[in-house]
Amino acid sequence: QVQLVESGGGLVQAGGSLRLSCAASRSIDSINPMGWYRQAPGKQRELVASITSGGKTVYVDSVKGRFTISRDNAKNTVYLQMNSLKPEDTAVYYCNGMYIYSTYWGQGTQVTVSS
Repeated sequence: QVQLVESGGGLVQAGGSLRLSCAASRSIDSINPMGWYRQAPGKQRELVASITSGGKTVYVDSVKGRFTISRDNAKNTVYLQMNSLKPEDTAVYYCNGMYIYSTYWGQGTQVTVSS
């Protein structure tokens, strides 16, 4: 079993920055990969970024160059640094991780970008 707890969402103006954190209840060395998804109203949940235990990262095209995913194994935490935010980034952001062939989700954190 793995619990994932997100934090760091909020309201920000376009062009601003936010950093999301995802704290895991166990060592993230064993949770592979970990990622961030988002779901906007009326839209399907989509992968934003993911990172493997080896540090390999993947990003959706719409956030490349603006978002950075990272992991701190000592703190059992994964981060999503979001810069140059746009109104279309508004969504609920969910942390995700795979542990022993099961997928776990956090409860989500709201990110709202005003124009």
